[in-house]
Amino acid sequence: MARKQARRRKPKATKKIKMPTIRIGRIVAPLVAVGVVFATYQLSLTMLDRTITSIEISGPFQRVTALQIEEAIGDEIDVGFVAADLDSLQDRIVALPWIDEARVARRWPSRISITVTEQVPAAVWGESGLLNTRGELFVSEARHTPAELPRLSGPDDRSAVVAKRYLDVRDRLIPVGLDLRRVHLDARGSWQMTLNNGIEIRLGRRNVAARTNLFLDVVADIITSRSKEIDYVDMRYGNGFTIGWNGGPNTPVNSPKTSKQEMLALRGRD
Repeated sequence: MARKQARRRKPKATKKIKMPTIRIGRIVAPLVAVGVVFATYQLSLTMLDRTITSIEISGPFQRVTALQIEEAIGDEIDVGFVAADLDSLQDRIVALPWIDEARVARRWPSRISITVTEQVPAAVWGESGLLNTRGELFVSEARHTPAELPRLSGPDDRSAVVAKRYLDVRDRLIPVGLDLRRVHLDARGSWQMTLNNGIEIRLGRRNVAARTNLFLDVVADIITSRSKEIDYVDMRYGNGFTIGWNGGPNTPVNSPKTSKQEMLALRGRD
């Protein structure tokens, strides 16, 4: 009996995994495009950039000169018209004493325009510092302090607070014919003011806002009519104040709600 030949099994075909093909061109082309754009930009800057031929500076120039501004930005403008950093130029100018604001702009083809605004001193701070109209200390040691400016003093970090109280009180005093000459805040937080007629107002360090309002609403009228007779006003009481008369006894007022008739009688006392 013939033996059947064993059939050889055919090996199973292995499946081939096709990897996605990426064309080199799809990667290279965008890179080349970006490189061309960048190179074109740099070339354009190089072609357009040129030496700054002139600087135009405008401003009041009462405390600062155009020469001082040029010296402050000298090395910044050597880089060229396009490469010049306008923000850096502005920062350098504003850093100068007495400069409040500065605007810097390019003027084609090769000119830089600078407009400056100087600080306006509104008060003397301490011995020789100067505050601007925002209550900011912009000069710590001025060579000359205008005699007509009010004198404010206190801790250096409270200059804006002192300036604000000065402005608030002054705005309410002017309509009744009075003005402030000095405002002082000591290290303990106690307030004291001096009017332009020399009368001292002692506010203390508690309930300062309420005492200030009482002074403005009631005492200011008394001072207006009898300023030459008053030495000081002490507001450091829980429910009233004391008037110190020149050459006479003090007059205490025990209620902040003093009537008009009582105030008229008070004015007649020595």
